[in-house]
Amino acid sequence: MLVAPSAISRQIAKLEAGVGVLLFVRHPRGMTLTDAGSRLLAHARRSEAESAALLTELRTGGGADARHVTVARSEGFARRLVPHAMATFRHDHPDVTFHLDRVPHQEATRRVAGGIADIAVTYAMGPQHDVRVECSVAVPMAAIVPPGHPLAGRERVGPAELCAYPLALPPTGTTQRDLFDTGVQLENLTFQPALVCDAMATKYEFVRSGGGIALVGNLGDPAPVAEGVVYTPLDQPVFRRREAQVQTMPGRRLPWAATQFTGLLVSLLRPAEPMS
Repeated sequence: MLVAPSAISRQIAKLEAGVGVLLFVRHPRGMTLTDAGSRLLAHARRSEAESAALLTELRTGGGADARHVTVARSEGFARRLVPHAMATFRHDHPDVTFHLDRVPHQEATRRVAGGIADIAVTYAMGPQHDVRVECSVAVPMAAIVPPGHPLAGRERVGPAELCAYPLALPPTGTTQRDLFDTGVQLENLTFQPALVCDAMATKYEFVRSGGGIALVGNLGDPAPVAEGVVYTPLDQPVFRRREAQVQTMPGRRLPWAATQFTGLLVSLLRPAEPMS
């Protein structure tokens, strides 16, 4: 259903009149929220999320252990940490169900800020203003190489050594790729990726099959050699700017299960800090 811009403008003007403050700054090509508008939007989102959670509990008659938790996570957390946390949680609380979405890191944050997801588990760089960061752990990048590779067993490798081999890299716009591009530029290097892919399973198979090496975040995956790869930490300060975060909506009272699951994620993520 299409709504005329004039009708939207009237509703905005009516809302501002009722609140008594300007909520938008008008520009020739659109509008942006004022500080008051941003605060009102955050309040509305919190209220909507809490109302939806309460209605669900009332309709289902669910008790403390009967909850549904929605999690948005970026690709790097798909292999072990989040699935392991869900299985562990359901072992103690089998009535709890989960909905898990794999989305880009910015979208994971946006979903929590908008009340679409209860929790985000994602990578971020720099301060986060629209969400509450429950836990933040620096996760430097590593190269995965096959056992026996010239870089296997090295304590550190630099960008110049990486660029000497076929590389599997994530797409531009991901935190990992942006940091790698910055590190390469700082050392005046050039490279051409052999594979551009954001899927972890594909990158691991590419390395195991001898296609080259790939970049990953080291979240403490156990026994990587058993998977046919070896982790080699990267030696470039810029690579340590990325953080793994657990995020929730500021000011929102999460349902019991989401609160407990957030605590579990935090406890699992903190010990996973792999490199000093």
